[in-house]
Amino acid sequence: MNWTIEQLRYFVAAAEEGSISAAARRLGKAQSAVSTAISLLEADLGFELFDRSRRNARLTAQGEVMLLEAKELLRQAEGLNHRANALAFGEQPQLSLALDEALPYQAVSELVRDLAYQFAYLELTLLNGTSTEVAEYVERQRADIGFHVDRGAISSALGHKYVGSAVQGVFVAGDHPLAYRDQVTRGDLAKYRQILLQMDDFTPLQLSPSIWRADSSYVIASMVVDKLGWAVLPIDIAEYEDLHELRCDDLGLPQLPVRMLWRFGRDPNDVMRWCEARFAELLRTSSAAD
Repeated sequence: MNWTIEQLRYFVAAAEEGSISAAARRLGKAQSAVSTAISLLEADLGFELFDRSRRNARLTAQGEVMLLEAKELLRQAEGLNHRANALAFGEQPQLSLALDEALPYQAVSELVRDLAYQFAYLELTLLNGTSTEVAEYVERQRADIGFHVDRGAISSALGHKYVGSAVQGVFVAGDHPLAYRDQVTRGDLAKYRQILLQMDDFTPLQLSPSIWRADSSYVIASMVVDKLGWAVLPIDIAEYEDLHELRCDDLGLPQLPVRMLWRFGRDPNDVMRWCEARFAELLRTSSAAD
């Protein structure tokens, strides 16, 4: 087989346009050059791609099959070309990104979708976990960068920058006794079991003398669903579990600070800096909506 990418491109154009002349105009080539290229491709393949007994360039049965194959090969060739150009200009061909489970879901999903459009040929790996796990992924170089909720001190090997915040609230199950009150106080909360986030170097706000702990916000949300107690949770996680938010004006919950992490000695490149700027923008939008 001696066919070329150029011959495949001419063939696909003729099939899509319905005629050799229209394909030539689209490609900016002489009609004779397109016609010759397709004829040489047919000679190399050993069968006709177009039924020339008709006025328009109608595909033969073999041509229909080859059109699918040709389109896929052209897609792969374009991908190879973009990847080569990216490498030639020093762009990052791979990115491993660690994300805190407590981050706003909408902001995270939009960041990933936007990455796909902005860096179409980037090889992306996503790692999810608790705030502590995200920091460990970056420190151990499993992740190039990470976004997590600030829960306390981090390793001296990590650099960090604050990029925004996430909203939190007080939540119970829909049929919890406190759910039927328009507003609750600290004293009301203290009468029921509180489920706290368990993390090293982090001391959450404790209001109740009865305490259970878990190291995952999603596990805590599931416990709240089961009416095992109340908890302070990020809004997105609570909404995912369809929990009831309590109004407690005297609690004064602050928003959760979100920061980007990277390992010293591996300064953020253009892709990482784009992630920082875009995620900061998405967090602003998410906080304003909440």
